[in-house]
Amino acid sequence: MVGWRVAVLCWWVSCGAAAGQLEYSVLEESEQGVTVGNIAVDLKLSAAALSLRNFRFLSSHSESYFGVDLGSGSLVVREPADRERLCGTKAACILTYELMFEGPLELHKMRVHILDSNDNSPFFPAGDVQLHIPEFLTPGARFTLPNAQDADEGSNGVLSYSLSPSQHFRLDMGSRMDGSKYPELVLEKALDREQRDTHLLVLTAQDGGWPARSGDAQVTIIVVDTNDNAPVFEHSVYSTKVPETVPNGTVLVQVQASDLDEGANGEVWYSLSNSTLAELRHLFHVHPKSGEVQVAASLGPPETLLEVYVEARDEGALSMASTTKLLVEVTDVNDHAPQMDFITFSSSVSEDAAPGTVIALLSVKDEDLGSNGKVTCTMSSKGPFHLKASFDSYYSLLIGGPLDREQASEYQVLITASDGGSPPLSTQRILTVSVADVNDNTPSFSQPQQELYVAENNGPGTSLGCVFAQDPDLGENGLVLYELLDEISEGRPASSLVAVEPSSGAIIAKTSFDFEQLRNFHFQVEGRDGGIPPRSATVAINLFVVDRNDNAPNILFPLPRNGSIPVEIVPRSARAGHLVTKVVAEDADSGSNAWLSYHISQASDSSLFRISVSMGELRMARLVFPTDAVRQRVVVVVQDHGDPPLSSSVILGVLLSNSAPQVFPDFEDTWEPRGQLSSQNLYLVIALACISFLFLGCLLLFVCIKLSQSPDCCSQSCCHCPENVRHERTIASNPYMTSATIGVTTIERLSQTYLYRASLGLGSGNNSLLLHGEYRAADLRDLTTGVGLNLPISCVQIRNGKGDHTDVIAMVSKFEEV
Repeated sequence: MVGWRVAVLCWWVSCGAAAGQLEYSVLEESEQGVTVGNIAVDLKLSAAALSLRNFRFLSSHSESYFGVDLGSGSLVVREPADRERLCGTKAACILTYELMFEGPLELHKMRVHILDSNDNSPFFPAGDVQLHIPEFLTPGARFTLPNAQDADEGSNGVLSYSLSPSQHFRLDMGSRMDGSKYPELVLEKALDREQRDTHLLVLTAQDGGWPARSGDAQVTIIVVDTNDNAPVFEHSVYSTKVPETVPNGTVLVQVQASDLDEGANGEVWYSLSNSTLAELRHLFHVHPKSGEVQVAASLGPPETLLEVYVEARDEGALSMASTTKLLVEVTDVNDHAPQMDFITFSSSVSEDAAPGTVIALLSVKDEDLGSNGKVTCTMSSKGPFHLKASFDSYYSLLIGGPLDREQASEYQVLITASDGGSPPLSTQRILTVSVADVNDNTPSFSQPQQELYVAENNGPGTSLGCVFAQDPDLGENGLVLYELLDEISEGRPASSLVAVEPSSGAIIAKTSFDFEQLRNFHFQVEGRDGGIPPRSATVAINLFVVDRNDNAPNILFPLPRNGSIPVEIVPRSARAGHLVTKVVAEDADSGSNAWLSYHISQASDSSLFRISVSMGELRMARLVFPTDAVRQRVVVVVQDHGDPPLSSSVILGVLLSNSAPQVFPDFEDTWEPRGQLSSQNLYLVIALACISFLFLGCLLLFVCIKLSQSPDCCSQSCCHCPENVRHERTIASNPYMTSATIGVTTIERLSQTYLYRASLGLGSGNNSLLLHGEYRAADLRDLTTGVGLNLPISCVQIRNGKGDHTDVIAMVSKFEEV
């Protein structure tokens, strides 16, 4: 017995290995702890690998009949399995399990065959049998006996029948059209009710197991003397197919039986035979008169073949009956949608995940049978994913191409499981797959080079501009920080000129720029993200310093020599256009700030000279008149075109002489250039002159009144003609006069003096005396000495002496009353 089991086990294992799956077999009702096989050995794995690879034993059965010992890898019995309860009358009883390993993911299928053992004895569902046999029946008459049932399979369920010894009866086996056999009681010898009205026989059913098991039913034969014909069915076997969802009351088939007897002995009534299993009786209803077999309750799971026996019995006093078999095949209806279960699922996938990476592992199943339970899975998604069938009902969702979070950060994957029914049923699940960011993008500047402009003389800390780099990555991978790459530009390190704000990319000046010293320089700024490893890019910056008008024109010629005004000699015979000199200047600025123009701002005689605006050439504007002064002074202004414009000036002395003098005259004297008065200035001069004359008149009147009070004063001593200027001592003896100053100024033009002005200070007030006339130098000296009358003269200045005419300023200091 043990050798037979080992042989069967080895046969199943070898078949499983050849088929790419593990297959084992075990006898039903095996005790707990019995070893069925070793999974680790059959998979060529070590026992420790089961724990290391997170081994999972998957089962679709509610009871855990088997388990795996992780220490040894053995498949052991956890709970005894009753084959008849699990599989009923099926020829093969197989339990299917899945074995899953991780790291890497592996799935193996295991099937365990539950082998039948002869643990069930045959039994007769109908129990004891009672037959009424008319006495007039001739030998050879046959009577159907009920079949016995045995829940075992194979030879354990094959039955043989035997009958207890009897001289009137023997046992024979009848056959139906479907090949099934049934016991029949054959009359061997005619019965005689008067001799014996009852016969007790024992019908024994024995199976083919070892040791054999048997079951008995008592057959009681009552000998009657009426109704010698039993009803006969048209068919010994009726068969029909019905869907599992057939409603109650549906007619499955109508059986017909005929009885050759007449009257009540030939009237047939139909009913379920006692040979029908008790658990099937409530499923059907037989109409007693018509023979219609109707559904009375749900017929149970599909793919089930139900055997029902219908009896036809006549109405004779000693009724006779016959039975027929009704085979009802329950067919499957597509009334279950597929079920989808996810074993593993990764909702977040790195964007650098390689194609073929498993995102999810799912299993599908359908409780329907046949094509109705055959499930196929499809996938719909805009992302690079595809669904791959692993084996049987398992599918893997894989990455089919490169992922890019910057293009799509999330995908919706629709998985549809559809069965093969008509119409098909389906189940849908939507998976949301998020793409995790990696640092796969380098910061990028909009342009490889940028140009910045800054006006010179800027203050330190001035913002020069900003650089910006884009990085489409997320978080730290997309956070760009900026750094100045220190380079030597124009002989100076870039870090000494500018600084870069790390977070904003703002470029800030660290010093003030001077266009005349540094016109442009270049440097580089690096943008680096915060990824690991970081990525970076650079941008070249060209910084141009914009000129400002911060330099006034510099006059190169003519220049003062030894602090004196430069002098040019022009012959008096010079004609208009004669070149006096050329003013040469330069400007350190550039552009319009360095464009120079030349103008005459002041001149002794503005009509005598003109200058080229662009060239700076000073020329004679007309002929020299005899009345023109020998000394001429010209102020030339050189002005640039900046905003605002800056200018410089140079004073030129022009000597109108046909020959060069041995000693150049002094051009430093303070003199007023002749100019044109405006109407407004003319009105002011006239007003001042009127006020001055009025004041001088009042002053003169006051002096005369004071002098008239003195006996030594002559009435004509206040005014004298220029030829006889005499001043009396009595002037100084006036007690009211504490100080006096006489100023005489001659304003001459070459040879003629035409205006003299004198001022006197009396007491605490001031009075002015204006004298008109021409005075010679000797007269002026007599005036300064004669008027004094023992008054000390503090200062006498004579300027521009020429001939007998001169400019005199005489100052008389304090004198007191005698």
